[in-house]
Amino acid sequence: MKRIIWRNFDFWLFGAAIFLSIFGIMMIQSAIAGNVNLEQAVSRQPLYLAGGTVLMLIMAAIDYHYWGSLARFIYIFAIASLIVIYVVGEVSYGSARWLDTGVIMIQPSEIVKILMIMVLADYFAKNYDKPHDMKWIIQSFLMTFGVVIWILLQPNLSTSIVIMVIWAALLWISGLPLKYLLILGIVGLVLIAAAFPLLEDYQRGRILNFIFPDPEASYGDTYNVEQALITIGSGGLLGQGYGQGTQVQLRFLKVRHTDFIFSAMAEEFGFVGTMVVMLLIVFVIWRCLEVGRSASDLYGSLIAYAYAAMLFFQAAVNIGVNLNVVPVSGLPLPFVSYGGSSLLSTILGIGLVESVSLRKGNIS
Repeated sequence: MKRIIWRNFDFWLFGAAIFLSIFGIMMIQSAIAGNVNLEQAVSRQPLYLAGGTVLMLIMAAIDYHYWGSLARFIYIFAIASLIVIYVVGEVSYGSARWLDTGVIMIQPSEIVKILMIMVLADYFAKNYDKPHDMKWIIQSFLMTFGVVIWILLQPNLSTSIVIMVIWAALLWISGLPLKYLLILGIVGLVLIAAAFPLLEDYQRGRILNFIFPDPEASYGDTYNVEQALITIGSGGLLGQGYGQGTQVQLRFLKVRHTDFIFSAMAEEFGFVGTMVVMLLIVFVIWRCLEVGRSASDLYGSLIAYAYAAMLFFQAAVNIGVNLNVVPVSGLPLPFVSYGGSSLLSTILGIGLVESVSLRKGNIS
């Protein structure tokens, strides 16, 4: 067993992640102030952060190569957990996504994102020297879709897209030839068009509302986005102050502790405050990329790069939804939005990247 070199622990990455998570708890408290139905969220989120931090340190202490040796079992476990949630999961907002453990509610698809980073990074690392042809692409796609199909059936389109983005990012980093990139782009557009009629009504509605917004809508996705834009605008340069945002406190802004927490943050802390938070998220992504660059092997690099790609995509989409440049998706703002499973998944990912950082310079 290798001795852990803790001086390689990325304290900047750890500190930024914890700071963002604590700031997220503060924003959640402000966003749901006075809402009796949501007041338990204020006490639950710190518990998830505390538990997640412990698990993150444990994850960092475990040699990440161990997960590569168990990739097949991790993959089977991921599928099995999703099948279980499909059969016995608690229904919430029309989707069977939650598993009631008796103590906490868990959303397995969030944890599966981290599991798939382990599995796909192992696949691409072990097959890096093989021909990068259609067989290589199709094998990795089928492996990914074997998990994604069970998330789609919940239905949970946003998390399915995140896992496909992880696959696409690893495919590109591993050296996807340009000709195949063009082919995959065309095939992807065809599949999206073909799958549109198969989406749930609310999913089609989000896309159609984005393309053809109804200015007369009094509620729904169009209303939520319009209120989000008003909320962002009312924050101005420096914001109205913590807990003082009128759009948030008077509850004109809906789902303000999850999907639209960025807007709530903009109203209270203004352009300057949101830029600071966005730069901190960019800093976390950059530190992950640095860990990937200095990793001792390809598997470690791919883990760090895939996690960075996941963070970037989720943050970009969440902020894009708030700014009305992409359709409403339901993806949380990493570290900041309310969601125990989402926070656990994000913090566990930090632990996995820290495991790679701890062992840089060690050749397995």
